[in-house]
Parts: sequence; C-alpha cells; structure tokens
Amino acid sequence: VTKPFQFEGARRMKTAEAGIEELQKSVDTLIVIPNQNLFRIADEKTTFADAFAMADQVLYSGVASITDLMIKEGLINLDFADVRSVMHEMGRAMMGTGEASGEGRALNAAEAAIANPLLDDTSMRGARGLLIS
Repeated sequence: VTKPFQFEGARRMKTAEAGIEELQKSVDTLIVIPNQNLFRIADEKTTFADAFAMADQVLYSGVASITDLMIKEGLINLDFADVRSVMHEMGRAMMGTGEASGEGRALNAAEAAIANPLLDDTSMRGARGLLIS
C-alpha cells in the first residue's frame, strides 16, 4: 500500500495510517511505500506521473519476483506453500531489487535491494524470513 504525500495534509495521513493499521489486522504481510519517498528518487524534471510510475514499478517488481520464484524454473524451485510459509503472519515487510555483476555481485545486489529509497523506514532487525530471487 502507499501513504499520501505530506503536502496532502495531516488529516489525510491520519486516515491512511488508520487504514493501514486496520489492513494489517487482515493480512499476513504488508509493505508500505510512502509517496513522500518518491522525492528521494525524483529530480526537478520528474513529473508526478513519472514519480507514480516509479512507485508502480517497485510494487510490480516485488510481485513479479515472488511470482517468478514459484513459476520459473531455477536452481531451487519454490511453490506457493514455500512462499506462504515465509510470509505467513509476518507483519510489516520490506522489499527491494538489486542487480550487480562482477566480483562481490551477490553482496552488492543485496545491498542495493536493502537500500530501496521508496520503502518506509522498515528495519530488517528481527526479520524472521527472507525471500531471495
């Protein structure tokens, strides 16, 4: 889900946060992307449409990565039950994507995924599960 920009006002933010809190009660895992964080990756030439497209791409990448884990053949193949066991009753989550090549590529890709500027300030400390694709 996304949270509104700060300029949209405290009332709208409070409503969104209440909705997120209520939604959290009904889902196993929840990823929150504050629209405000779009300013971390945008520059003065970025239109609102482009900024929202960036947020959409992050959401798409996360969903596609999880789907790919289950449907694409790989070194280790997972099914829905495997993914569900990692995500079941986990609460707040973070997601990111990273790519790298050359020496140290695994570490560099992991660091890039963790440093996703669009994500809410969710810490990995205390994480009980991890999906890597």
